[in-house]
Amino acid sequence: MIAYQPNTEDMQFLLSRVLNAPAQLKTLPAFADVDAELMQQVIGEAGKFVGEVIAPLSRAGDEIGAQLQAGTVTMPPGFKEAYQSFWQSGWPALSASTEDGGQGLPTVLEAMLYEMLSAANHGWTMAPGLLHGAYDCMKHHASDALKAQYLKKVATGEWLATMCLTEQHAGSDLGLASTKATSLPNGQYALSGTKIFISGGDHDLSENIVHLVLARLPDAPPGPKGLSLFLVPKFYPDGSRSRVHCDRIEEKMGLHGSPTCVIRFDQAVSDIVGEPGKGLGAMFVMMNAARLHVALQALVCWMPLGKKHTPTRSSAAKCARRVQPRRLVKQI
Repeated sequence: MIAYQPNTEDMQFLLSRVLNAPAQLKTLPAFADVDAELMQQVIGEAGKFVGEVIAPLSRAGDEIGAQLQAGTVTMPPGFKEAYQSFWQSGWPALSASTEDGGQGLPTVLEAMLYEMLSAANHGWTMAPGLLHGAYDCMKHHASDALKAQYLKKVATGEWLATMCLTEQHAGSDLGLASTKATSLPNGQYALSGTKIFISGGDHDLSENIVHLVLARLPDAPPGPKGLSLFLVPKFYPDGSRSRVHCDRIEEKMGLHGSPTCVIRFDQAVSDIVGEPGKGLGAMFVMMNAARLHVALQALVCWMPLGKKHTPTRSSAAKCARRVQPRRLVKQI
């Protein structure tokens, strides 16, 4: 079994000496109070949490995996407790706006946190990995009423979220999606259809799950311009459960700690996010944010079995000579 402990000293070196983040952030009014000491504290505490709480669960996640029984997904031992500690400690809310319950810190710190998490326990990390994308999508496109009900819960990580795009016949071509949304007298919509490959489609990590779903209104034109975006929670405010069902957990070669679900919407009552026919554009906010996390997952280094890999300062310096700091800092 590999013992993983994030090398926070190396990360701090890259942050301060390669990216020159402290000086760069000082030029941005929103981060004028963020100095090297604060960033060092955040990275250090993140490393402790990841190494002590998340990494030890990796083996159980892959050997036991998520289990589906009677339509409900139960996560591997320790996963739920670790996630509750994770969100209650404020880790999902690092870069979210303070007005939404977040900490308003630079996104680069969130990126470093998730690089550690992916290296320590990729299966567990898939669950909160979509939070930042769902938050951005809702913040830019949801109505004020939906924001009041859901935004803070997603920003803080109290409730997790999913991205429901793919269908059996519509993989990379989302324009072929056929999940239907019919209007209801109260202004809401009823969703019917099945989505596949839904990461974290069901679980017991959080009290609620916010599903963001691409669907088609009855009078919508064919193709991607006919797609609208809808929000349906696992549980409604009155405590009743929505008609969202997990029909199956996909069998995978690995990553068993992450339930990749087939999700069926059976006249599930939902709310539209943004304008009709503009769903794909709104969803791309979430998709593009998710792509950043996929890139972070790709940073995880291969480690020889039975050895604890600790990158050296010299290896960090060699890496530094191959990057373009100014271009990277612009993304902070």
